[in-house]
Amino acid sequence: MSIEEKDKRFVWHPFTHQLTANPPINIIKGEGVYFFDDKGNKYIDAISSWWVNLHGHCNSYISKKISEQLFKLEHSIFSDFTHEPAVNLAERLLQHLPENQSKVFYSDNGSTAVEVALKMTLQYWHNQKISKTTFIAFENAYHGDTFGGMSVGARNVFNNAFENLLFDVKHIPLPTDKNINEVKALLNKLIADENVAGFIFEPLVQGAAGMLMYDEKLLDELIEICNQNNVITIADEVMTGFGRTGKFFANNYLKNKADIICLSKGLTGGYMPLGVTSCTQFIYDAFLSEDKTKTFFHGHSYTANPTACSAALASLDLLENEDVWQKIKMIEEEHQKFKTKINSNLKLKDVRVKGTIIAFELNTDEQTHYLNNAAQTITDFFLQKGILLRPLGNIFYILPPYVITKEELDYIYSTIEEFLR
Repeated sequence: MSIEEKDKRFVWHPFTHQLTANPPINIIKGEGVYFFDDKGNKYIDAISSWWVNLHGHCNSYISKKISEQLFKLEHSIFSDFTHEPAVNLAERLLQHLPENQSKVFYSDNGSTAVEVALKMTLQYWHNQKISKTTFIAFENAYHGDTFGGMSVGARNVFNNAFENLLFDVKHIPLPTDKNINEVKALLNKLIADENVAGFIFEPLVQGAAGMLMYDEKLLDELIEICNQNNVITIADEVMTGFGRTGKFFANNYLKNKADIICLSKGLTGGYMPLGVTSCTQFIYDAFLSEDKTKTFFHGHSYTANPTACSAALASLDLLENEDVWQKIKMIEEEHQKFKTKINSNLKLKDVRVKGTIIAFELNTDEQTHYLNNAAQTITDFFLQKGILLRPLGNIFYILPPYVITKEELDYIYSTIEEFLR
């Protein structure tokens, strides 16, 4: 029985319509920006394998560091124990995170990093015997697939089956220059009318919503309102962290920094699952008590896995090299040039760029939506050209590993022009 036959018989793939999906491509090797399949084809991984891969596949430096760690300590319980990779990673991350961040809590992935942030916020108020339980989030938000993450996300196809089980969240529109006064008024009203515990947001770019982008100055105004009204702010930087928006973190664009920050995806350079939720000292202090019931009772079997932490430390070593930031700058400049070149194409509803992300919204007879039928057409065309671009409905985008070259970007751009013709 072939791998394809075994896959069909034994495996259930994520975000995949099982009846209509094409047989999955069997990838046997990765190198740099490329995947290689069992039929001898190669594909540019133009979306960094769901936005996780920063430094290219099978990066020799990260692979070496992980290998060394495996011969020292593969895993350890993290309750009542500690280890060097976790401690060093927390210290290193806090050197790059905003100055208001004080503590690092480890989990397994982006969804759990958000879940930790929500529980941390709710228990912060609970420990002080203050009744605050409502969250505010943006419309079209996506914060993961756990129940807390689904609750603060938009009500859509991702979570329709669970709608009656999700806790109530107040959603506000993404701010624009035109609606900012209305959004601020709505935020103020919700804070006045509801017992608001926290405001969660994807800073500057809403990923799964279709790479929707908004201005940092507008977000700053909303965070300022929260600060004035004692509402905890949570930045979901699972996608936007580690250079994706052109700075180390999207929070670096903001004057008003979030109280809690969620990280994953690029954290380990695309090697291993790991999540981080960082917080300010005042949040941590609310859990310090002689009363043991105020303990933060949350954890995972693989919390602070030392092998994953070693991958993250190696990725940080590379990110702290100026050469990587020159590549990030190059990607952004090339994206901006291509946006200028293609912006007037009538087949595109919009082209938008932030940092290393460029997104194209295709004009179709259907409305813009994750289930737009254009998705399969886009996927198939680019795979035939050796490019992995997994669209969000009629929105497709490039979010590449930082090792991509100008020539490889030019090939993707020219293939996009061919597709539009």
